[in-house]
Amino acid sequence: MELLKKLAPIEARYSELSSLMAEGTATGTKFVKITKEYSDLTPVIETLNAYKKALNDKADLEAMQNDPEMGEIAREELYELNGKIPELEHQIKLALIPKDTDDEKNAILEIRAGTGGDEAALFAASLLGMYKAYAAERGWRFEIVEATENDIGGIKDAVVEVSGTDVFSRLKYESGVHRVQRVPETEASGRVHTSAATVAVLPEAEDVDVDINDNDLRIDVFRSRGAGGQSVNTTDSAVRITHLPTGLVVAMQDERSQIKNRAKAMKILKSRLYDLKRQESASERAADRKSQVGSGDRSERIRTYNFPQSRVTDHRVNLTLYKIHDIIVGKGLDEIIDALTTEEQTEKLSSLGI
Repeated sequence: MELLKKLAPIEARYSELSSLMAEGTATGTKFVKITKEYSDLTPVIETLNAYKKALNDKADLEAMQNDPEMGEIAREELYELNGKIPELEHQIKLALIPKDTDDEKNAILEIRAGTGGDEAALFAASLLGMYKAYAAERGWRFEIVEATENDIGGIKDAVVEVSGTDVFSRLKYESGVHRVQRVPETEASGRVHTSAATVAVLPEAEDVDVDINDNDLRIDVFRSRGAGGQSVNTTDSAVRITHLPTGLVVAMQDERSQIKNRAKAMKILKSRLYDLKRQESASERAADRKSQVGSGDRSERIRTYNFPQSRVTDHRVNLTLYKIHDIIVGKGLDEIIDALTTEEQTEKLSSLGI
């Protein structure tokens, strides 16, 4: 079968890794790489073995169908097996999709109010609350690194560090323009207004991911400012770091310590530089084909939240759900993310010719 032919090299590699581990000659970094690759392939091989056994059992049961004594039992078991085999095939196909090494990373989440004035800032605050609730649902740590509020409880911009299991693999689909349609609390006539906020999700960069030359940085320090511009401390604790080659700027004033603000600013700068590198690589790979799902293109309108109709529409997969409350409180977001994950997997399988 075609699927088994595609898996032959993986089986051979697994056998090779098993022999290398048995020899015990690999040490240090090489040993770590071998054991990790072996561990990653083990579920694939286990599923493959189950698939081969199912095919063999199917052949045996088909041969037994006309047996006077065992025919009925064979047909019942064959019926169950015919339902199991496609699921095993699907699991194997998913295992063949090249893994995104960033999926296991933590994420830097950035939210910015867009068009719509105060209503956009209030919507940005709603998105911040949605992601905080979603993080709590999944047992993730949610730390607001920096946030700028307006005087009515809205958020002009916010930077959040989210850490836990599979954070980036779930949140990466949230990058883009989110649009809201609702009646603002300040609107006396009850007219529906449309406003927007932009979300950026960056994989948290590790030191090994980004190498920054100190000569490429300009670091300025200044006094932290609070709401209305008043000084909130008497020392130059706020930090602004400019990466000269790219023009990226990160300012941090949340902490009273200049050292802590600098460390946080560097973490965000590294993540932005790493994301820039990822986007460039993705653009090169996708130069000959258009892809919306997982593209992370923040110029796209990805989702609309219509409060009067209790409707949320994700435009990338044409999915509409009439459960806006569940989604805004974090409980319904998985349904959208699962649909986006499935769409991306389908697209990748198609590109592999499977």
